[in-house]
Amino acid sequence: MLNTRLIRACWDSEHQRWEVRDQHGRLHYARWLISAIGGLSRPAWPEIPGLQSFEGRVIHSQQWPEDLRLEKKRVAVIGTGASAVQFIPHLQRQVSRLDVYQRSPQWILPKPDQAIPEWRRRLLSHIPLYRRMTRLGQFLLLESRLPAFTRFPRLTAFHRWKALRHLADQVSDPVLRRQLTPDYAMGCKRVLMSSDYYPALSKSNVELITQPIQSIDETGIVDRSGQSRECDLIILGTGFQATQPIPKGMIIGRSGQDLAALWEEGPFAFKGSTVPGFPNFLTLLGPNTALGHNSVLLMIEAQIQYLLSALRWSEKTGHRVIEVTPAATNTWNADLKRRLGQTVWSRGGCSSWYQHATSGRIPTLWPRFTFTFRWLLRRFDPESYEYR
Repeated sequence: MLNTRLIRACWDSEHQRWEVRDQHGRLHYARWLISAIGGLSRPAWPEIPGLQSFEGRVIHSQQWPEDLRLEKKRVAVIGTGASAVQFIPHLQRQVSRLDVYQRSPQWILPKPDQAIPEWRRRLLSHIPLYRRMTRLGQFLLLESRLPAFTRFPRLTAFHRWKALRHLADQVSDPVLRRQLTPDYAMGCKRVLMSSDYYPALSKSNVELITQPIQSIDETGIVDRSGQSRECDLIILGTGFQATQPIPKGMIIGRSGQDLAALWEEGPFAFKGSTVPGFPNFLTLLGPNTALGHNSVLLMIEAQIQYLLSALRWSEKTGHRVIEVTPAATNTWNADLKRRLGQTVWSRGGCSSWYQHATSGRIPTLWPRFTFTFRWLLRRFDPESYEYR
């Protein structure tokens, strides 16, 4: 294993291999290139006028510095998504003042985070059948959530009630409660789980600001009403570039094709794994493999099995170069587009990181059961590929 960072990978057609340059300028060569960076690896920095002029420190939650000190700080958080919901309660307990800038409220369920009794831990440790049945039960419970997102939104009624009850139980202030109540379909954005986020927002040193941000100056943030709030530190909980996961110039395929340019209107792939024009290349947790209902580890495992099957087929047949056809890729993605058009992610009345900002495509989520994905990737399918 190399403790280094990839800067650029180019397909060498003459030698039928990938040429990889690392951060130290060294070249490495490989027959296959596997991208395992996923879709949530590039932090998204907001385009706010004056952000660069702020004289304090600005950090993104994905790049949290180890030397950050929060005691007695006036802190502003921009964003209230999955990351912010996790770190805001910890900030609240340390800072002198916390301003939270919210663009839209989230659907939040109580987090089922309870201690596992000793008797149950013994069963899980010593009885394999009990362990397998427990895991199967969790899997089936999570899989059962999918129809509510894809075909039958009324099935979310119980969880909407549960989320609103959770909000009412934890926030007594009617104004704050109204600000935290979503006005879009549940599941349109990622459904979050937290039992300490609402209590943190109710503390005396926290203010929730729902006015849009107009600009940032040297000392703080100005909202659209013209009110300025000074701060010492700005923390961006603004998520990731999920629909632009690959930087420009990082992965160059056959004929000099830049993968980032090919994916300009949103990533696409065959079975979320292989891309036309990029021989011997596979991306784990690639386009349309994220989930709104279950664990993505199930998807990654299926893709690894697919990769191993491709490698075994390559070794058996002697074909050293494998490249998916445009026809197979187009058919796969046309079916995805049709299925995604029926889901809450397309029709739920909200904008989210699931969608590409300009094309409107949803290149992130898998709209079917995870066991369907695993079945479709159970073996390598050479009829969908060109090889030599």
